[in-house]
Amino acid sequence: MPADIPVTQEPADALAAVVALRRLADQLEDAAVEQAMRAGWSWPQVAEALGVTRQAVHKKHAKRLIAAGVTLRRRQ
Repeated sequence: MPADIPVTQEPADALAAVVALRRLADQLEDAAVEQAMRAGWSWPQVAEALGVTRQAVHKKHAKRLIAAGVTLRRRQ
């Protein structure tokens, strides 16, 4: 394990930290994807930046973005 990552003796504490980090990462991704789409990015651009497929990013974010009133680009 890298030296700069704190280690706890309690597995429950370590696992709770993992859950908290996953939730934070999801929130950051949601905000960044929304920002990119509002700025006119395409699904392939967002997917490339996240290192996933266009289909994966669309499946994960499209409904939420539509509900938030984001105008989504269509394939040309």
